[in-house]
Amino acid sequence: MNKNLNPLNWTKKQQIIGGAVAIVLIGSVTTGIVNHANHQAKERKIEALKNKKIKLCKARAEKARKLEKTNEADSKKLLDIAENTPTDKNIKLAEDSILKIKNAEVKKAFDNQVVGIKNRVKLETEAKTAVSNYQKDAMNQDKYKTAQQAVNKLTSSYSKGLKDSLNKQLATSKKQADDATKAQQAKSASDSKTKVTNTNKEQSDSTGNTTNNSDNANTGTDSQSTVNNNVASGSNSYGGGSQNNYSQGGSNTSQNNSNSGSSNQGQGNNGQSNSNSNSNSNTNTGGNGSNGGNSGQPTHTTKYLGWVSVDGVRKYIKMCDTVAEAQSYVDSTVNSAEVINLGFDHSIGYGLDTVEI
Repeated sequence: MNKNLNPLNWTKKQQIIGGAVAIVLIGSVTTGIVNHANHQAKERKIEALKNKKIKLCKARAEKARKLEKTNEADSKKLLDIAENTPTDKNIKLAEDSILKIKNAEVKKAFDNQVVGIKNRVKLETEAKTAVSNYQKDAMNQDKYKTAQQAVNKLTSSYSKGLKDSLNKQLATSKKQADDATKAQQAKSASDSKTKVTNTNKEQSDSTGNTTNNSDNANTGTDSQSTVNNNVASGSNSYGGGSQNNYSQGGSNTSQNNSNSGSSNQGQGNNGQSNSNSNSNSNTNTGGNGSNGGNSGQPTHTTKYLGWVSVDGVRKYIKMCDTVAEAQSYVDSTVNSAEVINLGFDHSIGYGLDTVEI
């Protein structure tokens, strides 16, 4: 080993210089070590901050994901309520909840479901209205077809209960209308038969009267001929005073005839009085026969039936003499507390029918 390299062999000056150099070298190394340590600490701090940020982002993302799931669940629940009870309030709540959803696909699906609910409510309302209109005018076949078509459009599973109820109401009202039609047809046939019978009877009575009048005319003609013959005969058989005495007697026996005032005219007037008596008797007999034919004419009375139905079945009915009375009955019944309460769960119909008795 070189003696010069051994610090123990150094001179004092060399030792001082060497110490200074050593201090410098030690300081440099120490500074380097410190700088390296500081650098590592800084990197560790940056890494820690980075990890913390990542962790926060993940936490926020998880929170957002959970919130999205919660919003979707809430919307689905509200949509189910709106499907089963599609009131304006329930539909609005469902629409507001969908606004909170961020997922575009889910939001679109829920929006389409709301549109479907609204369309179904529209079809159900149209069907209810069509059936109600038919119940008020059950004899109208056009209204029946319209109601049937409206009910057939209710294809949603949520409308099944309503559809079954409306079909039942239609069937009940249709049966009532068919029964009424058959009754009306039977009545018309009976009225026609009665009319034909009366017409035949009137024709028969008219023929009998014509025959009687013809016979009466012939009798009157024969009487007049007899009278004329008697006048001629009397004129030839009697003279002067005998003729006046005979005329006076004829005048007494025919005092009620229109020609009795001219009894002083002689035997000819007496014969005329007899002819008038026969004519009056025949005329009265014919008149009585004519009146007898008119006494058999049928008479009809018009009544008005006011009714209120529950689910298509007429539950409240009243026969009235006037339209105003029947309408008043229907109005008071429809506005009664009992019928109003029934209207919350049932379909109410009402109307007036004209009945010939």
